[in-house]
This record gives sequence, structure tokens and C-alpha cells, in this order.
Amino acid sequence: MAREDARNRHDFTKIIGLFSVVTLLTFQGALSQQVKVEPEVMSYPSQAVNLRCAFADAGGIQLTQVSWIYEPKEGERLNIAVYHPKFGASFPTSPLKGRVRFTTEPPSLSNPSIQISDVKMTDEGKYICEYATYPSGNEQGVTSLVMLAKPRNSASGVTVIASTVAAGAKPVVVARCESADGRPAAQIAWVTAVNGNATSASTAGADNTVTVSSQYMLVPTAADNGKDISCLVSHRTQAKPESFLMKLAIEYPPQVTIVGYDNNWYMGRTNVALTCRATANPIPTTITWKTMSGQMPDTVQVKENVLTVLKVDEQANTTFVCEVKNRLGTGKDQVTVMVRGTRLPVKGPTTSGVIGGLIGVVLLLAIIGSVVVLVRKKRNQHNGDGPPKYKPPPPNKQQTTTSSSSDTLNTSRDPVERKHGSVDHLYYAPQDAEPSTDLDACSDEEYNCDAEELRYAGAPSGWDEPRLNEVPHLYAPNQYKPNDYHDNEEDHPPAAGATRGESFVSPAMFV
Repeated sequence: MAREDARNRHDFTKIIGLFSVVTLLTFQGALSQQVKVEPEVMSYPSQAVNLRCAFADAGGIQLTQVSWIYEPKEGERLNIAVYHPKFGASFPTSPLKGRVRFTTEPPSLSNPSIQISDVKMTDEGKYICEYATYPSGNEQGVTSLVMLAKPRNSASGVTVIASTVAAGAKPVVVARCESADGRPAAQIAWVTAVNGNATSASTAGADNTVTVSSQYMLVPTAADNGKDISCLVSHRTQAKPESFLMKLAIEYPPQVTIVGYDNNWYMGRTNVALTCRATANPIPTTITWKTMSGQMPDTVQVKENVLTVLKVDEQANTTFVCEVKNRLGTGKDQVTVMVRGTRLPVKGPTTSGVIGGLIGVVLLLAIIGSVVVLVRKKRNQHNGDGPPKYKPPPPNKQQTTTSSSSDTLNTSRDPVERKHGSVDHLYYAPQDAEPSTDLDACSDEEYNCDAEELRYAGAPSGWDEPRLNEVPHLYAPNQYKPNDYHDNEEDHPPAAGATRGESFVSPAMFV
């Protein structure tokens, strides 16, 4: 029980101590916030800069004196300005004496701001506005003066010789970049596609300025020659980084390649050529063609880097050598020509190519056929289907005498062509100018058909010229009324001489 009470008293003591520390820190922070200053002020050399200071709320605190203290980055603290309400302003000996003053005359404890004229790079540092108060003691606010100096930026490439295996392939400097006499120090970055590394160094200059230098290093190869590399300099005084674009300058001996030989030089072939291509830095000074045998064929012409064989013969059956030189060395390439008796057969199209062409033709024909079918279908839909819409000529009332209905049915007819729109139709014109029956004529407005016309419209009436011993016609008016053929056979028996089942279609119905 006693041990537990002792433990509880120990925990309570720790809590009280922690609370006291927090309260003290909070109180001190609250007091420090009463001195109002700017955290940072920037200035260029030779300018005038104002450092503001004020005591926010004195309340029950008595302000007795205010002092400005200069604290350089390296060195001791120095009083540069002091003000006492009773004794006035004072400017102790310091590097700023004669260039510092209070902004108001006379100064006051509520606003003891100062101005530093003709600022120098060495004036950079911390400036402390410190109040002597009662009963709180000293209270202060800190302003950092940052001196700015715009640097002089530059960059340059370094010409190097391509490394070889024998040289050990060590990295060398291929580009340099510098930001001189700046404040604060600049930042340098490199942008390039080549594989290398950058190194940087800073050097202190006069008047507290800084010079930053950077170098880009790599193992140089002929393939890296002419590639881009950029130096980017960033500084506080610049709105954006300053960029310097450069080209890598890597020197190397000539690299030579001969092109133009197709392995089909045959006897009698004319005007075949070999071209000597060379890359080098610096540029080549001489290009020389020769043969391994030492004797150039008589049919050969050489013009700069092109060797032309005017006519292939046995002398061209040799090895041609192209040799290129520059300041760093010599490069060469060679081609051995084999002269053939006859020309190699020209390769025809491959099977796959032929098959592909055939498939393409088939697809094209299918597409064309589909288009034609669609067009015809649309035309048919536009023109419409069904019987022709033309009208045969109106019936002729002139009576033509016929011997019998059977002779009329067997009368021969010649087809006559009549066009209606885009469709051709055939109808048969009866011989002997026998009239054709127009079954639709009475439906037209131009015809005024009555019952009498309907009665005699289809066949000869037989009334004009009666003949002896003539078989009465099925449509004779003395036998039936015009609509008798619709009636029942039992009510109207067939006329004499007409057999059951005999056709009563008139020739005019064959339209």
C-alpha cells in the first residue's frame, strides 16, 4: 500500500514538472511574438534597406531601451544602434557606422526601425531588434538580411580525342559551366543523352560572393561526337534557369565504308561504281583508291570518293581499297570483286506476293460486284415493279366481217414492240386492221363509255352485214343482254350452234 502511494506521488510530480515546462515555453513564445519584425529582407549591393521593428502591445510592461545588434555568419555580435528615451540615440563603432540610422527623428520605443544605406555584400547576416523591459527582461525579434548578386553565367565545350582500349578508357572533361560572383550560390544542372557524370565546386569571391563551377565528364567515343549537352544555371535573381546548349566535340581518325558492290558484276556490265564513305573529326584531308595488286584496271575512273568501272572485264576481278586520312590517323576499307561470266538471274516475285495479289484482285472484284448489285436494286426500287402503265389505243367502231369465231381465234398476229418507261413490252397487232379491245379505256377520263359501247366493244356485232347460214355469235345482241354472261347457265342456255366448253374469248383480248 505504501509502495503504491509512493508511485502515485512520483507520477504526479512528473506531471506537474511537465506542465510547468510547457507553460514557461508558451509564455516565452507569447512574449517573443510581441516584438514584430520581418523574417527576411533581400537587397542588392549599393542599395538602401529598411529593417522594421515594433513592440506590439506593451500592456503592463515598461519599455526602457531598444538596441539593434548585428550578428554576422562568422564573428561576434556587434551593437550598431541604441536608443534610450532619456539619453537619446547612439551608434557604437561597427562596420556599419555612418551607414545606419533610425527611420524616425526623434526615434521612439514603439517604432525603432532603422535604415542601412549603401549596403555591401559583407552586410549579410542576422539583425536583432532587442527591447529592455521591466519586469519581463529582454525581448527580441530577428531579421535575416540576404544580399543578392546576379552571377555571370557561362558554359563551353571541351574538345577531346576519342578513347581507345589501349588508352585505358578514362573519363575526361567534355564540357564546363560556371556561375561567377553570385549571391547566394547558384545551382548548376546538366541535361544530355550521353552517359557521364558531373562534378561541382564553389569558391568564395570578393565581397562575400560565390563562384560555382561544374564539369561534365565521360569516356569519349566517336559515336558521341556532335551530340547535344546543356548546362542549366538556376539562381535566386533569375526568373527561370539560364540554359546553354553545346555540341560535344570528340576527335577521332577516319572510319571508312565502301558501298555499291552487289555481287553481280558480270562480263560486259557497264558503269558500275563503288563509293567510299568516311566519317572523321577533323574532316578527312585525302582519299585514295588502290588495288591489292597495285595496278588499277584500265576501265576504271576515279573521281574523289567514287570509283567507276566503265566496262567489267577480267581486270576488274580484284580487291579495291579506299584509304582516308586526317590529322589523327588513317582509316581504310576494301571490297573484293568477283567477275561472273553471266548475269545472275533476277529474282521474281515471291509466291506469297503472288497469292497476296490474287487475293487483292478477288476482293476488289467482290466489292465491285456488291456495288453493282446494290445500285441495280435501288434502281428497281425507284422505278417500281408491276404491270406496264401504258394504255392501248381506243377501240375502233368500224365493223370488220369475220367468217367465224374459230377463224378469228386462229388469226396470226405479229408482235409489235412498244416502250413504256425503261421496260420493253410486246403486244400483238391483229391482222386485217381488226380493232383491239381496250379493257381499261372506260376508266380513263378521255373516254365516255356507255352500255352500248360496252356491248359492241370486243367483237363484230354482226348487225351490219348479216350472212346466211351464219352461226350466231355468243355475244350477238339478239341472244343475250350485255351482262347475260354473268348469269346462271340454267336461266340462259347457250345459243344454237355453240358447244359447251367452247372458248368465248374474243381476239381483242390477246393483248
